[in-house]
Amino acid sequence: MTLSHPVAVITSDEQALIVASDLAEDFRRDSALRDRERRLPLAELEAFSRSGLWGISVPKAYGGAGVSNVTLAKVIALIAQADASLGQIPQNHFYALEVLRVNGSPAQQQRLYAEVLAGQRFGNALAELGTKTAHDRVTALTRDGDGFRISGRKFYATGAIYAQRIPTSVVDEHGVQQLAFVPHDSQGLTVIDDWSGFGQRTTGSGSVVFDKVWVAAEDVIPFQSAFERPTTVGPLAQILHAAIDTGIARAAFEDALHFVRTKTRPWIDSGNDKASEDPLTLKSFGHLSVRLHATEALLERSGEYLDRAQADSNAQTVAAASIAVAEARALSTEISLAAGSTLFELAGSQATLAEHGLDRHWRNARVHTLHDPVRWKYHAVGNYYLNDENPPLRGTI
Repeated sequence: MTLSHPVAVITSDEQALIVASDLAEDFRRDSALRDRERRLPLAELEAFSRSGLWGISVPKAYGGAGVSNVTLAKVIALIAQADASLGQIPQNHFYALEVLRVNGSPAQQQRLYAEVLAGQRFGNALAELGTKTAHDRVTALTRDGDGFRISGRKFYATGAIYAQRIPTSVVDEHGVQQLAFVPHDSQGLTVIDDWSGFGQRTTGSGSVVFDKVWVAAEDVIPFQSAFERPTTVGPLAQILHAAIDTGIARAAFEDALHFVRTKTRPWIDSGNDKASEDPLTLKSFGHLSVRLHATEALLERSGEYLDRAQADSNAQTVAAASIAVAEARALSTEISLAAGSTLFELAGSQATLAEHGLDRHWRNARVHTLHDPVRWKYHAVGNYYLNDENPPLRGTI
């Protein structure tokens, strides 16, 4: 499946940020409407793909821009600020590309990177219900001739309904996890649009069912081994989540500023006629701005650590990157929720009016920040600094 229009070629970090900023302006326009009506962003994703941004992490050796993780995080934050769902849809796309980078063969990299640069999107089918732990998988990969068959069911498959390939975590006959890059139109594959979250409403995070779906051997990449040695797969996944939350926080903050500057609030009892002179309002914005700027600085810092770990992956560099990202993830979780809540406090009951759509920021943050528990981020950070213990090698830190 190819796009109906040519895909732009992005060659630098600077160009990626300019393109993302321009796209964000367009995506912001109807963001509240898409959320209110759960209008899937099909046209927006087409423009997003044509922009070339989905290929910016492809290494330069394979024709991509090979942008820094600082830039990648900023791009995601810009898009998430405009539309939080659009910011989350490519998260697992870039995650799959990182698995491909660290574990794929040169032939697999050449072929799949080329598909991405041509505009194809990767979704995901990773999580499962009913397993003993969140990390366990039972979706089976069994040998069939020169390929394999996949049987199982996935949920929270963000982006799968929009994808040309659906990277799927599977367990082979030896009990080892692999990642199969399954074409979306494979026989026996069913993508179900049953996502009904009250936030992140258009991410397409529904279910995927595999009924003896055939996949070619060359489309299966080692997955488990990415967590049996120090790699940047985990912190790469997490920095993207932190970027999404940072974008949501920035959107809520900017909407709160606009509301207070432009709307009348007759209940202000400080003796001032203007909301902008109310001391409690000033304190609220001061408190938010300090934490938001700290979050954005931590996000950039974590990208720098991740860049160093990708260039030289070992136990020390990967641990340092994971901790830096965990710090950004912890604070971005808190500020995204706080910014959305403060917007309610400042706007009052008007924040709940459908025509304003201001409640979506808190709803989006509340849903997205549940992806993995932030309390374990603090545990890992404290253990690292106090006891010199490196964090576990997982996709959740």
